[in-house]
Amino acid sequence: MRLGVQELIIILIIVIIVVGPTQIPKLRKMFKKSAKDLKDAVKGKDEDGQDE
Repeated sequence: MRLGVQELIIILIIVIIVVGPTQIPKLRKMFKKSAKDLKDAVKGKDEDGQDE
């Protein structure tokens, strides 16, 4: 199952309604940090940025 453009637009509108437009930057920052932490965990780095 693939998401098309229409489905992505609908999801984006729902997210904006639920979290509010003022919270979008905070939400984006949280997702960016989570993605970085996940990438670092996969590479085997600890929280200090040092290899384990």
